[in-house]
Amino acid sequence: MLNDLSPGSIAAVYVVCGYTDLRYGIDSLAALIEKRYKMNVFSPNTLFLFCGRSASKIKGLLWEGDGFLLLYKRVECGHFAWPRNSSELRTLSWEQYRWLMQGFAIDPIIHDIEPIRSA
Repeated sequence: MLNDLSPGSIAAVYVVCGYTDLRYGIDSLAALIEKRYKMNVFSPNTLFLFCGRSASKIKGLLWEGDGFLLLYKRVECGHFAWPRNSSELRTLSWEQYRWLMQGFAIDPIIHDIEPIRSA
């Protein structure tokens, strides 16, 4: 299901960085988004993604206009390259979402720098 989403079906994708207790259900995850991040979880076709300590499992919370859809994915081999550096809410571009679902990091590894001097 998470691999089958298309840009036309999802308005926005948000990643909750850091660790989330994956024992939480729909109500607890929705309350976390509303209270900690001050966001409206009732935005149609907005996907919120959560990851626990084991980066092999993620949960998604999606408001479809008439109710929530709770998605759960566990990969059998490997893990998701989840941003762990803080407990912020990040917006993902569609390209970053595809990278995450394929097991790649959403942040570029090679960064632009300004050299101090030439050789």
